[in-house]
Amino acid sequence: MHPKKERTFVAVKHDGVQRSLVGEIIKRIEQTGLKVVGMKMFVPSMDKTIEHYGKDVAWCTKVGERTIDNMKKEGKSPEKSALEYGREVLTALYKYFTLGPVVGFVVEGNRAVDIVKKLVGGTEPTTSDVGTIRGDFTIDSYDISNVDGRAVRNLVHCSDKPEEAMREIKIWFKDEELINYRSIQEEILYDVNIDGILE
Repeated sequence: MHPKKERTFVAVKHDGVQRSLVGEIIKRIEQTGLKVVGMKMFVPSMDKTIEHYGKDVAWCTKVGERTIDNMKKEGKSPEKSALEYGREVLTALYKYFTLGPVVGFVVEGNRAVDIVKKLVGGTEPTTSDVGTIRGDFTIDSYDISNVDGRAVRNLVHCSDKPEEAMREIKIWFKDEELINYRSIQEEILYDVNIDGILE
């Protein structure tokens, strides 16, 4: 597969939908030169959400260990195992993702996964760089979400790796829902000779 055909999955979560940020988020992604090849609005089912996140015991334990470390820094004594805390985080993620309408879309282009990750920013909004979607459009943090016992509201999901993107795309889109087409801007981005510009 040519590098310009790499695809990634992006979902504007329901907090982004409710705050009318769908257009702004898509605009930022499209302005890089990546193109949208499929899009739809849906309320994620719990079954597909569990499949989508696909987290295992190791992930839950790692997240739980981070939770315990943060508790100790605050002078609190953990009452559960790292695995239990991690599973609570995962359950909160499931609940958050299934609460309301999501706009899911697939974008294509060179280094699509890395470009979208860079635009979206880090998982925690308050530590995301200025200029990223999460850094610019929300003020949520792990601290407040932990106090409230909920998932952090960070507007967007994006795939972490190309293999993960391929897996996630198959969960949310059928092959026939993705459109192969050529856009005019691709000539400037990918044409080897960039000929035919001057008349």
